[in-house]
Amino acid sequence: MQLPEDLDPELVARLVDSGGGELARRMEIEFLEFGAARSVARMPVEGNRQVVGLLHGGAHLVLGESLGSVSSAIHAGPGRYAVGIEINATHSRSATEGFVVATCEAISLGRTLCTHQTSIRDGSGRLLSTVRMTNLLRDA
Repeated sequence: MQLPEDLDPELVARLVDSGGGELARRMEIEFLEFGAARSVARMPVEGNRQVVGLLHGGAHLVLGESLGSVSSAIHAGPGRYAVGIEINATHSRSATEGFVVATCEAISLGRTLCTHQTSIRDGSGRLLSTVRMTNLLRDA
């Protein structure tokens, strides 16, 4: 896992100790890179499929929200936290096997709001989903 050097030590401890949270662990999300402007993770399709064998649309949202929330928390900095206030996804194609890779990039990093867009791609680099999330930044 690649972490920025100036990251809040308390946030680092929470990320490392929790593995990104209970749901992220259950879905076997592997965080590869963290930052306010860009974060990357991967997730297996197996274990996250819906009844007809496709990667569940909700799994795309969990992956996008996991990255968007952490990226916003990094931007918020010490003594502040991020709260998701809006999320949406556009699903372009499906995956049935392998891993998906999610790249989360900042659209806007403000003082009170952050918006990130996450592109989720299959092993061949084809776009599966685009997830956009907005977080409200609050003082602790």
